[in-house]
Amino acid sequence: MSVAEGRLRRQDGLGALYLGIFATVWFSVPAAEQPLRGALLAGSVAALLTAVGGGILTARSRGAGAGPGDRAAGRRYLLIVVAEFALAGLGALALAAAGWSQFIPVLVCAVVGLHFFPLAPLLGDPLLRPLGVAICAVALAGLVTGLATGVPAGLVVGTGAGVLLLGYALRALARAVRG
Repeated sequence: MSVAEGRLRRQDGLGALYLGIFATVWFSVPAAEQPLRGALLAGSVAALLTAVGGGILTARSRGAGAGPGDRAAGRRYLLIVVAEFALAGLGALALAAAGWSQFIPVLVCAVVGLHFFPLAPLLGDPLLRPLGVAICAVALAGLVTGLATGVPAGLVVGTGAGVLLLGYALRALARAVRG
């Protein structure tokens, strides 16, 4: 395996690991009745298995083909993630203080979607942009649904973000396995 192939396989393994974990988290956000609760549990299990597969492939790609990490890219990645968590955390506090805590999942979902835009060029993965657009669309759908109907916004964003992140994690895992 070449250094470039090892890096791509490791990056895809990490993508499956991280997005699988976060899909599991999103599937746990909504409180739902059966049969949706069963579907969310199945999604959580699938996402967790995808994350485990990504972790195994990542660990196996640490060998000779993986090559050294890029410290500057690692710092930029960390900065993006810290900014994402800070914005989501501060926004959640503001929504809670305003008495709108039911919309915290919407805000967090929108921030998650937006963070994929600076990550796309950093990770060399242009498909993160459409994922970001889709996640932001789920946040908007959750907001509109939460405001206009009796359906909780968290149900919409938890289910939608979970499905999108699981799909992307499965794509990354499949690519890593083929790689």
